[in-house]
Amino acid sequence: MSLLLSISTPGRICLFGEHQDYLGLPVIAAAISRRIQITAGPASRPEVHLALPDIHSEEQFSLAKLPLTYQHDRDYFRSAINILLREGFQFSSGIEGEVRGNIPINSGTSSSSALLITWLAVLTQLADNPQTLPPKRLAELAYTAEVLEFGEPGGMMDHYSTAVGGIIYLESVPAIHLESFQPELGTFVLGDSLQPKDTIGVLKHVKFGMLAAMEKIRQYDPTFSLPDCPQEKADEYRHLLTPDEMILLQGNLSDRDVLREALVMFRSGTVNHRQLGALLTTHQTSLRDAKRVSTPKIDRMIEEAIKAGAYGGKINGSGGGGCMFAYAPENPEAVADAIERAGGKPYIIRVDQGVAVLPNTVSVDE
Repeated sequence: MSLLLSISTPGRICLFGEHQDYLGLPVIAAAISRRIQITAGPASRPEVHLALPDIHSEEQFSLAKLPLTYQHDRDYFRSAINILLREGFQFSSGIEGEVRGNIPINSGTSSSSALLITWLAVLTQLADNPQTLPPKRLAELAYTAEVLEFGEPGGMMDHYSTAVGGIIYLESVPAIHLESFQPELGTFVLGDSLQPKDTIGVLKHVKFGMLAAMEKIRQYDPTFSLPDCPQEKADEYRHLLTPDEMILLQGNLSDRDVLREALVMFRSGTVNHRQLGALLTTHQTSLRDAKRVSTPKIDRMIEEAIKAGAYGGKINGSGGGGCMFAYAPENPEAVADAIERAGGKPYIIRVDQGVAVLPNTVSVDE
């Protein structure tokens, strides 16, 4: 008998804390009901052969010589195997299967992290010494395989939110602290602007601009702490900063406090749906005006979504393009239509579970 299994993992949206994790501030993210699925089983030859019909491609390489040599940047199919080899997993036979998904690609919804979590879950169960790892452990391994292995920038929000599912609150400083919530939430509408993200351009302004501002402030006030600084104290640093840096500081303090208000609501177990929407819109105002990561098209998609009945919305991900989403527990179809009229591609979504083995996983005769 051999195992044929199907495992899927969701994408994610960042509810609160956009452009905050690299400043040592927490984030709140939600897994969404757009997922990547891998159906795979043992192969007769020591090689990996995966069909990727959604992108009209395939992934094929030998396992005869391990560890594997990377063939290109972000070679996640191979890096996952190398990471697991270091963890003591062994792969003497091959794996063949198929990858399918409906998460928008390259649009800030963590399709790459969802793919990697799924692939790691498949590999750990099809190894010579199989194990079923908990979601948090899969997230840690995915972070190693995606970020550390290739020297990429990035935090662990994508990996934890896609693996664990539901809504998560994640602190990374001074140590990893994770809380998960399963609130009763209505529908969201995700809207792909169909504009490519400008991650490098955005980070040049938002990340490095804010880090420069914080360095100026600390030279003047060594006790300065972004997590602890009251919003009203920001004016004391105005003479140190350029106008753009001052706007960034005020925007980050606002975003920090919006997240804290949302966290109190999620921890209480009772969500005020209109308050949630209003907080999303407040966050978007900062992302648009202070951090300047939105685009006119995404602004228009959010405005039209709210006119059509959404309670609020914001851009999702690093910005400069990509996706937005709106919280639309009432009449999401009308909100989706409004986003489409504004030039976006809409998807009605809900908060979803994390990595999961699907019911059609079976043992088959060889």
